[in-house]
Amino acid sequence: MGCLLFLLLWALLQAWGGAEVPQRLFPLRCLQISSFANSSWTRTDGLAWLGELQTLRWRDGSDTIRPLKPWSRGTFSDRELKTLQQLFRVYRDRFTWDVKEFAKMLHLAYPIEVQVSAGCEVDPGNASNNFFHVAFQGRHILSFQGSSWEPAQEAPDMANSVIRVLNQKQGTKETVHWLLNDICPQFVSGLLESGKAELEKQVKPKAWLSRGPSPGRGRLLLVCHVSGFYPKPVWVMWMRGEQEQRGTQQGDVLPNADETWYLRATLEVAAGEAAGLACQVKHSSLEGQDIILYWGGSHAFVSLIFFVVLACLMFLFALIIGVTFRFKRQPSYQGIL
Repeated sequence: MGCLLFLLLWALLQAWGGAEVPQRLFPLRCLQISSFANSSWTRTDGLAWLGELQTLRWRDGSDTIRPLKPWSRGTFSDRELKTLQQLFRVYRDRFTWDVKEFAKMLHLAYPIEVQVSAGCEVDPGNASNNFFHVAFQGRHILSFQGSSWEPAQEAPDMANSVIRVLNQKQGTKETVHWLLNDICPQFVSGLLESGKAELEKQVKPKAWLSRGPSPGRGRLLLVCHVSGFYPKPVWVMWMRGEQEQRGTQQGDVLPNADETWYLRATLEVAAGEAAGLACQVKHSSLEGQDIILYWGGSHAFVSLIFFVVLACLMFLFALIIGVTFRFKRQPSYQGIL
């Protein structure tokens, strides 16, 4: 099917990568979502990531793929990018037409949603791994493996019908194989070269403690907040001395607006067992200098501030009284004048 060539070209441009700090791989991945309300209305949108950074965007109705970073073009020449952009325009129309044809052939009911995830990764030795997955109505149905299309595990019967058609297109399969194994790694290598400074940046986390909603009588929910860190990998654990607390519950690592990350770790304990607990944070940006926050330490700090302020107020009060008493003892010259 001709649309698959253009689909893959689009996928390569829409790359999503797992860029992490040095000595880790940088997968390139794109995500496309195409919605078909009926046989005459469709919408397709896409996003691309290199590592944790969004690099490209494709909005429905646009004829171009918009770079989101100054280095999102990689090292491809203007001519190469122009050629791929033209193919993308053709792909958009062909993809829509082919899905509708499959819908007719298989008697599929609308609305229909098709998702595509495709890309590759390049390791330090320049070896590459690639992937191309297609989902229908949110269910993985087929992938490109080696040099042919294969069904996913527990794929519906209709996937086999689609694969029979796709695997008859020998020229398309060879082109897909070439794009995944040659063009995609070249594009990734160019992105890694042009975006090196941003991909390898390190941002130190900030951490603080708070008390969560009471889980019950005589119980406390201790919350450790860690925010503003980059890259994404982080280790957060409630500790008692050197002992990890197995009851630690970590939430999802969530994105901040500035492309850093946020995580919280909670621990439920009896009120009398909170003393001596600490939250420990490990992150590559800390260079081995872990953050350790002791439960109750913040309260002790607040108490210290209170006593310092109180002492200052008492001193100021004593100074005012002393000055007032001194002036009262000064001789009055009002009668002489």
